[in-house]
Amino acid sequence: MLSDNFFEIAKHHFNDALPFVLYSNPNTVLVKGIFQEEDTVYASENLNESGFVFAPFNTNNKTILIPLDKSISIEHKFVSSQKTSDENEYEINLSKAKTFHLDLVTKAIKEINTNAFKKVVVSRKEYVNLLESNPITLFKRLLSQYKTAFVYCWYHPKIGLWLGATPETLISVIGNRFTTMALAGTQAYNGEENPTWQAKEIEEQQVVINYLLDNLKASVSSLNVGKTETIKAGNLLHLRTKVSGFLDSDLKTLVTILHPTPAVCGLPKTVTKAFILENENYDREFYTGYLGELNIVEKTARNTNRRNVENNAYSTVKTVSNLFVNLRCMQLTDITASLYIGGGIIKNSNPEKEWEETVNKSQTMKKVLF
Repeated sequence: MLSDNFFEIAKHHFNDALPFVLYSNPNTVLVKGIFQEEDTVYASENLNESGFVFAPFNTNNKTILIPLDKSISIEHKFVSSQKTSDENEYEINLSKAKTFHLDLVTKAIKEINTNAFKKVVVSRKEYVNLLESNPITLFKRLLSQYKTAFVYCWYHPKIGLWLGATPETLISVIGNRFTTMALAGTQAYNGEENPTWQAKEIEEQQVVINYLLDNLKASVSSLNVGKTETIKAGNLLHLRTKVSGFLDSDLKTLVTILHPTPAVCGLPKTVTKAFILENENYDREFYTGYLGELNIVEKTARNTNRRNVENNAYSTVKTVSNLFVNLRCMQLTDITASLYIGGGIIKNSNPEKEWEETVNKSQTMKKVLF
């Protein structure tokens, strides 16, 4: 159902402390909203429900579900009227955070050199005082500035308020056909769409591709690897390689293989996850988890010509899931935004450059705050 009062409905739902999610898939003007009608915390056990899931980095914790059968779904076509803000308006003293992050990267490199693991992704949390605390306003700014990303605003009164604009698909499934991606390597965008990539970024990307191929082959068929390409996400460039095929198992099995991905955790997964939980000085919560549409039934007509009644009778009904890795995100309170930023560490990583990469990535969220 399309609604011109979409954002007013969202505002009232937020004021009434009821769970909801607003989101827009990449490269579309259509914004969707799922508004839960009471404040129960629902969890997805096997990813066989229908609704919107919000999963944490730590797989030992619950995957939260906003179920369709407990909610009202509304859609809206969004036309941007926001002006891009100047990210240079705000500065913050990061000296203490920088020292900790440099030490963390140095420790990770030492572990890699002892062959404890091949790659690990370390991150940090940065607090920014809010000048604008209205989540609906911030969500509109994200929609205006990051049209090629998955943009969302997720709220549950018993859990928290999160917003983000992520460039990375965890998995997209239509019927039994799936698509995922290897997304690694980062550099600042300086006006060049086809930049030169250094050995560090190329190696980091190949590590992720190899992991996907090695781990997916037992659960899928007709595995296909696309061409590695450069994509732009905000003020950053990344390397992306799409991988597709057909499911030979259920969605839960595939998500368990993929999450957390090497792009947000490391390799081997078990060892690097343990390193992260022990050495990062904060709880990631839903940062580097995953989120998105789960088992949504979509009906598509074979012929859109209304006069062709015979062909329109042959419509197809498919179940669709679109799950994204929760990157470029923030958690909001009344006065503070918590930003989450990380980067992949391999043996030839440079701690100072890794710090600079997190600073560049932080601008994605800061641009909508001021």
